Amino acid sequence: MRKYFITGLLVLVPLAITLWVLNLIIGTMDQSLLLLPEQWRPKALLGHDIPGLGTILTLLVIFLTGLATRNFIGRQIVALWEAVLTRIPVVSSIYSSVKQVSDTLFSSSGNAFRKALLVQYPREGSWTIAFLTGVPGGDVKNHLDGDYVSVYVPTTPNPTSGFFLMLPRADTIELDMSVDEALKYIVSMGVVAPEQQSGRKLVIDTPLGSGE
Repeated sequence: MRKYFITGLLVLVPLAITLWVLNLIIGTMDQSLLLLPEQWRPKALLGHDIPGLGTILTLLVIFLTGLATRNFIGRQIVALWEAVLTRIPVVSSIYSSVKQVSDTLFSSSGNAFRKALLVQYPREGSWTIAFLTGVPGGDVKNHLDGDYVSVYVPTTPNPTSGFFLMLPRADTIELDMSVDEALKYIVSMGVVAPEQQSGRKLVIDTPLGSGE
C-alpha cells in the first residue's frame, strides 16, 4: 500500500502543481477584463463569466502593442511616453530599473543567463550552481582588483529569488550543461540530475562577448 500511495503521489503531485500554476496565471490574466466597461464584460452580456477570455484579451493586447510599436509612429509614441515617465519623481527610477531588467530578460538579442557555473557559496568548501550574468560595471569595477564576473545564485526550489555576487573569474567553474538543465536541477533540489557530459571542469578564461 505504501508503494502504491507513493506512486500515486508521483503521478498526481506534478499534475496538481501544473494545474495550480496554470490556474494562477490564467486567473491573473483574466483580471484584464476589469479594464472593459461593465456592460461589455461577459457577465453582463452572457450572464456568467468565461474563464480564459481575459487571457485571450491580454495576449491580444500584448500582440497589438508589439505590432504597433514596430513602425516609426509607434516608436515615436513609446519614446514620448518614456520621456514623460522619466520626468516624474519616484516613477522614473522604478520604471527605468524595471525596463532595464525586462529588456535584458525578454529581448530576443539579450542573454540574461549566459552560462551555468559552479561556485563556492555560502562558504569555502560548499558548492552551488550560479549563472553568469555579466561583468561588474560602473564605479564598482574601479574598486575590484583583478578579473571579476557577476553571477546570480538562485535559491531552491524557487529560482526567482537569490543572491547577486561578484566573484573572481578564476574562482568559478564553467559547467558542461545548458542553463535550462541547470535550472531544472535547482528547482528539483538536485533530484533531477542532468545527463552527464564530458565531466570536464573548465575555468572561465574567455572574455564575455567573445561568442565562445
